[in-house]
Amino acid sequence: MPLVAHREPFSSQAHHRKAMHIRYFLELYEAGYRNFAGIHLTAADFSHHILVEVDLTRANLSGAQLSRSFLTRSSLPQANLTYANLSFAKMSEANLAQANLTKANLRGAFLVKANLDQAQLSGADLCHANLRQANLRGANLRGANLRGANLRGTDLCGADLSWAHLTGARLSGADLEQTRLDGANLEGAWLNGVDLRGLDLAGINLKEAKLNGVKLDHANLSSANLSQTTMRGSSLVGANLNSADLTGAVLWNSVLDGVNLSRADLTRAHLGQVSLKAAQVDGTEFTESVLPMEARAYLYEAVCGETRWTHRPARATLDQSQFVDQLPLS
Repeated sequence: MPLVAHREPFSSQAHHRKAMHIRYFLELYEAGYRNFAGIHLTAADFSHHILVEVDLTRANLSGAQLSRSFLTRSSLPQANLTYANLSFAKMSEANLAQANLTKANLRGAFLVKANLDQAQLSGADLCHANLRQANLRGANLRGANLRGANLRGTDLCGADLSWAHLTGARLSGADLEQTRLDGANLEGAWLNGVDLRGLDLAGINLKEAKLNGVKLDHANLSSANLSQTTMRGSSLVGANLNSADLTGAVLWNSVLDGVNLSRADLTRAHLGQVSLKAAQVDGTEFTESVLPMEARAYLYEAVCGETRWTHRPARATLDQSQFVDQLPLS
């Protein structure tokens, strides 16, 4: 059979003919052939197969079954993998640049150092996938499921993570420059040391997230959920936290100079040794919070208005807070 036959779409006439194409593909691979650029193998079943370093550039693998397959260092740029099943596939160092993985199942996939530059991953299932040090620059991950995913050191510069589910995801050391996170759910996520300066994070859910050493200078966190969040040693200079929920948040030794805390809820928040120079505290809730002694005079002078939810005088809630010189010993 001439090689060109492998670049033609499968006939819809019979399953037997499709199976013959798959067998022939595997026979060629076993014989050492690796270049299958442009091949059409829609809905083909390659589950558990070893296809290391295969070239599937611009291949049509829509709906293909590749679960637990080995595609290490394979080339799939511009490939069509819509609705494909790549669950638990081994794809470290694979090239998937500009590939279409819309609604693909990548649950538990191993994509360490994979190239997914500008890939289409909207609605994809990447739950518990390992994407450590992968390239996702400019990728479309709108609405993707990234619960528990490992994104440590991943390049997400310019990626679109709007409405993505990132609950419990590991993002420490990731590059999130110009990343879109509109409506993303980052509850319990790990973002230690991440640079989020200037990002629009209005309304984002960061409940119980780990943000130690994070840079949030001039970020928009208005109406964000930061309850029980840990932000030790972080920088939030000029950040907008208007109406944010910081209930029980830990911000020890952080810098909040010029931050907008108007109508924010700091109930039981821990701000020991925090710098609050020129902070806006109109209607801020301070009940049972821990605050730095050096900010006491400024806060009593600057606080005004009523709190957002209880409609109590903000000054009265400040009277119910605790001022400390040092961090309380645990």
